[in-house]
Amino acid sequence: MNQAEKIRSVITDAGGIARTADFNAAGFANYAVAEMCRQGLIVRVRSGYYALPDESQQEEAIVARLFSDGIVCMDSALFYYGYSDKSPLEWHISFKRTVTRSRFKIDYPPVRCYMVQESIFELGAARGDWAGVSLNIYDRERTICDCFKRRSQMDSELFAKAVNAYAADDQKNLANLSQYAKKLRVYRQVTDLMEVLLNG
Repeated sequence: MNQAEKIRSVITDAGGIARTADFNAAGFANYAVAEMCRQGLIVRVRSGYYALPDESQQEEAIVARLFSDGIVCMDSALFYYGYSDKSPLEWHISFKRTVTRSRFKIDYPPVRCYMVQESIFELGAARGDWAGVSLNIYDRERTICDCFKRRSQMDSELFAKAVNAYAADDQKNLANLSQYAKKLRVYRQVTDLMEVLLNG
C-alpha cells in the first residue's frame, strides 16, 4: 500500500474525516500530517480534523462527523422540510448550553449555533436524510415553534412563508405542535396564528 492509498484508508476508516490521532495510530507523526496538508494530499477541515481534497466539499458528512451531538434547526430545517426555498448560507444547528464553544471556530463548513437549555434540547428531535447522510433534525412542529420563539430575529418574509407552508402541509401534527408550544412557552402565539391560517 503506497502513501496515497494509506492516507485514503485512514480517512475512509474514520468515516470521511480523520483526526490527527487517527493518522498517528496509522503510523503518521504529527509533522507528517502537517506536511501532507501542505502538499495538498489532505485538506484541513478544522484544527485536528482532515478530509481528502476531492471529498472536502461534502458538507453533510462533515457536519455529521463534527457535530453528531447537534440538531439541525431553524433555517436549515425550514429548507429541509420545504418551508423555505432559500438555501441557508450556513448550517443552523442547536446544541446543549453546556458544550464547549471553541469547537465551533472552524474553517468549513459555516455553522450558526443555537445554545438550548438541556430540558428542551431533545424535544421534537428526529432524523433526516441529506444525500444519504443521516443527521439529527428537529421535526416540523419543533421547527415551527422555534420560529415563533425566535420570531424577532427572523426575516419577516421567511417567517410568513414558513408558517403558511406548515399550515398547508399534509404531514403536520397539530397535537405535537400544541404540546411543544406549551413547553416552549409560545402556545398563545402559535394557536392564535394557526387558527387564522387553518380556519380562514
